[in-house]
Amino acid sequence: MRQRLIVLAVAVAAISFGVFAADHLFPVQAQSRTSAAAVPGAIGHLEPYGPYEVVENWPKDLSTTPGNQNWTFGAGQGVFAESPDRVYYIQRGSLPVIRPPQGRGGSGITGDAVAPNLTFPVAGLWRNATQASPPGALFKPGTMEAGDDSDAGQNGKDFLWANCILVINRNGDIIENWTQWDKMLRRPHSVYISPFDPQKHVYVVDDYRHAIFKFTNDGKQLVKTMGTPNVPGSDATHFYRPTFMAFNMDGSWYVSDGYANTRVVKFDKNDNYVTAWGERGTNAGPGAKRETRSNYFNNVHGVAVDRQTREVYVNDRGNDRIQVFDENGKFVRLIELNVGPGGPDLHFVYIDADRKLWVFDQVSQQLAQLDREGHLINAWGGLGSWAGALFGVHGITVDQEQNLYLAAVGRGGVQKFTPRKGANPAYLVGKLVYSAWK
Repeated sequence: MRQRLIVLAVAVAAISFGVFAADHLFPVQAQSRTSAAAVPGAIGHLEPYGPYEVVENWPKDLSTTPGNQNWTFGAGQGVFAESPDRVYYIQRGSLPVIRPPQGRGGSGITGDAVAPNLTFPVAGLWRNATQASPPGALFKPGTMEAGDDSDAGQNGKDFLWANCILVINRNGDIIENWTQWDKMLRRPHSVYISPFDPQKHVYVVDDYRHAIFKFTNDGKQLVKTMGTPNVPGSDATHFYRPTFMAFNMDGSWYVSDGYANTRVVKFDKNDNYVTAWGERGTNAGPGAKRETRSNYFNNVHGVAVDRQTREVYVNDRGNDRIQVFDENGKFVRLIELNVGPGGPDLHFVYIDADRKLWVFDQVSQQLAQLDREGHLINAWGGLGSWAGALFGVHGITVDQEQNLYLAAVGRGGVQKFTPRKGANPAYLVGKLVYSAWK
């Protein structure tokens, strides 16, 4: 009886959350969400994909590759498109393929023990990949040593710590698997190539290793490590759970540092430390009064650069706001987000080459376009595991053909979207900035 009640509670919670997320528009101060369609004149479109069409079965499932027949994509942390034929995708290992038993309705886990005709998935959900994927504890109990991932499950059964860095082509084929670096990584969080680097080095931020790893473009060599792996700190040679990066027009770059530290760190084009700014806010957690002072942060979970003004946009996630600074860390202005019930909860802040500002809201499960003062322009998405659903989007990139790629920690994996015919270009995520290479 107790098991039936637990399963029923999970089902009701999933249904309730799905309904809430579907009805919860991105809550931005001074909303001005347009009623214009992403594709003018389109008939019968409710636009769950906005101005895009999802490319189904891209990429081909991990289980189709040799040696991975029983494994699929884990929590999708980051994605970067060097080109349509070379898309870097990082994830927190692999998860078991779940082959649902044939039950009432033909598939899904039957709910005979709960209620008639109830099957899973419920509300379009099957599994929360970020909860199922490692790592475990950050530190071993009572120490500052790297934790033991056994509390996240059994490697080889509940998850497989492998396939963390993949390269995918336009057809969805996995053309490279950088397995040689799997054991070095622990919680790869984001991936980049500097648009100002003709050699196209690949940067991977690992927040549990407190480090940024720089590889050759083919992944055969580790060129440089920023931070001290497994040693947290807050100075020129240490990070404490860094999260994202962004590049400025002179090749310098910024890292949001991060989950534990509350600062932004600047490096020059040669990866040398320049400066850092940010203080810890007074926010003590959920329900606590949010910090209102500038240059104080709680959970620095995203950074972006406006290439025209060189201003740096910082996602102050724990305080429901975006803080804007000049290129050297001087405070410029604040974008306050609505702090109504339930959110928002921004996973990233991103500025494209057209200077359009994009965020993903984990509460509404929508990709939202804002103007540079924070007014909402357009938003689309929805909770679920169906093709095109935006469940826990954590990484964003665009290629030279303006295809959009979104990695997701919730639904797992990465998805590719192509612009719909006749789509209003004002609603498309703009291409990347290309300088040293195209």
